[in-house]
Amino acid sequence: MKHVALAVVWVAFVSWASAQQPAVADFVKPGDNLVIEGIPPVPTKVAESTERYGEARTAVPFDWHPRERSMLIGTRFAETSQVHSIKMPGGARRQMTFYPDRVLGAHYLPDGEAFVFQKDLGGGEWYQLYRQDTATGEVTLLTDGKSRNDNVKMAHGKSLLAFASTRRTGKDADIWVMDAMHPESSRMVLQVEGGGWEPLDWSPDGTKLLVKNFVSVNEAYLWMVDVASGAKTPLTPKQNGEKVAYDEAYFSRDGKAIYATTDLGSEYLRLARFDLTVMKPKFLTSDISWDIETFAVSEDGRTVAFLANEDGLSKLYLLDAGSDKYRAVPGVPVGVVGSLRFHKNSRDLAFSINSARSPSDVYSLDVKTGNLERWTESETGGLNASKFVEPKLVRWKTFDGRMISGFLYSPDAAKFPGKRPVIVSIHGGPEGQSRPVFLGRNDYFLNELGIAVLMPNVRGSLGYGKTFSLLDNGSHREDTYKDIGALLDWIQTSDTLDSSRVMAFGGSYGGHMTWAVAAFYGDRIRCALPIVGMSNLVTFLEHTEAYRRDLRRVEYGDERDAAMRAYLEKIAPMNHLDAMHKPIFAVVGKNDPRVPWTESRQIVDKLKAQNTPTWFLMANDEGHGYAKKKNNDYLFNAEVMFVEKYLLDGMTQP
Repeated sequence: MKHVALAVVWVAFVSWASAQQPAVADFVKPGDNLVIEGIPPVPTKVAESTERYGEARTAVPFDWHPRERSMLIGTRFAETSQVHSIKMPGGARRQMTFYPDRVLGAHYLPDGEAFVFQKDLGGGEWYQLYRQDTATGEVTLLTDGKSRNDNVKMAHGKSLLAFASTRRTGKDADIWVMDAMHPESSRMVLQVEGGGWEPLDWSPDGTKLLVKNFVSVNEAYLWMVDVASGAKTPLTPKQNGEKVAYDEAYFSRDGKAIYATTDLGSEYLRLARFDLTVMKPKFLTSDISWDIETFAVSEDGRTVAFLANEDGLSKLYLLDAGSDKYRAVPGVPVGVVGSLRFHKNSRDLAFSINSARSPSDVYSLDVKTGNLERWTESETGGLNASKFVEPKLVRWKTFDGRMISGFLYSPDAAKFPGKRPVIVSIHGGPEGQSRPVFLGRNDYFLNELGIAVLMPNVRGSLGYGKTFSLLDNGSHREDTYKDIGALLDWIQTSDTLDSSRVMAFGGSYGGHMTWAVAAFYGDRIRCALPIVGMSNLVTFLEHTEAYRRDLRRVEYGDERDAAMRAYLEKIAPMNHLDAMHKPIFAVVGKNDPRVPWTESRQIVDKLKAQNTPTWFLMANDEGHGYAKKKNNDYLFNAEVMFVEKYLLDGMTQP
């Protein structure tokens, strides 16, 4: 009886103890791959409320089958984007590759019986190339397994491929070629210095390569390389003091000319054709006062499809190569278009469309008849995306009188009346551009929490002319911070936005800008969430991967120059800790080759020491941003808790 009584007492004690703390099942168990500091346990109810917003998928075209009207696309069914095959518009997506890491692209070989694909490893961006047999699924590694191999271009009608590789030095992007059926044939055809070299196209006869040397977003050069000898000929020598950008370039079908997008003699990228005998350009789109952001040439050379970036929205055009006349394509859904891919039949053009109410999906256009077909209809977690918010283009005057623009996503005023909290979401690059796209998980902030999202395009952004894109270079870096300061002034004048509840947010360079806003405008915000951002441009330049260091020095300034180093140290958020007392949530990937995770670690440690509220998250299997769904799930749930605790704290919601 004594033992029974003790057992009863013990059961009662266990029941009492259990009641004093929530059950483990009430919280999400984070992965062992995550390093978590300061972040409270994620309640299951938070994960359940956000779950559907994390189930949206996307799809982009990789390549057409050379003989059939089917294609390879990139989409995600499990953790990461993989290669899928789709046989017809609206057809089922058949998964072809199965890896924990993302696959970035795929190209069919001429017989369609195999394809070459490019795969990451742990987010480190040391991409490797593989060949996969479509019938057996057998996979063959084509590259050395160690170097970075990128910018794959297939020869016309052959199994030859060209690519840039750091195999020789670990930092120089030499140009290599190989027969994909015989990887032992791999050889370097052009030895270079620097990480900005890439092949753009093969000549129709497969004897030459069109190669670009990228110096900066405002300066690049085109070269012709003989594949047999490796001899290179400059096609676009330096102009008299003018930096000229060349973005994309392709051979004409007869091999006697090239098409290229360039800002030669213009504020904007224009489509031009260069006769290779004299290299004198004929500009084909001079009456379009926007960047021609991408284009594709049909296999028969008769049609050029191109996209104009018109204030953030894409407009698709078709140009007749015989007459040089072009026309806009009617009926294309409004949004951001990309990934133009012509079928070998020269008639079917594939592309993706992304909009505020639809994630990226694959479409095709019959360029003869104008018939538009939708190949995929990506899921949105069961949510009615047709009801999602469409953004409004807004403008404000900045400190030097220039007009800056951005896209404002506002929550439903009927559901969320009054002035709304706002997340200022700053794009990366810095040569990027915020565009009116599908927000994915961030639609949760609008639809469920009533938070506005404002995406600015500060100076240095692309899409507004080369003068604008150069305004942030070198010693003008802090002018971009001032553009956000002017935006915060503008928010104060808004009838719909609550200037007392602002959060700064951004990734990569947007993460750096978020650190800067926290340092220089900390009294104007409630909290900040920098993702893979730089806290000091000097330490960033010293530790970013060698293959990209010189390319970034052109943009930010050379930290080896004493005057520039002093300037960059002066404006570094890392050196303004005394002004940073608002809560910070820093997110990094351990394998990030662009912005080392130590950029956030070094500032977080000092912020913690001065008792600034800090959260820190690092994924050991990610790089420059999170590619794996499970990691993004945890990250977003933590973001929601951070927003609710620090941005919405004390606010009465309807």
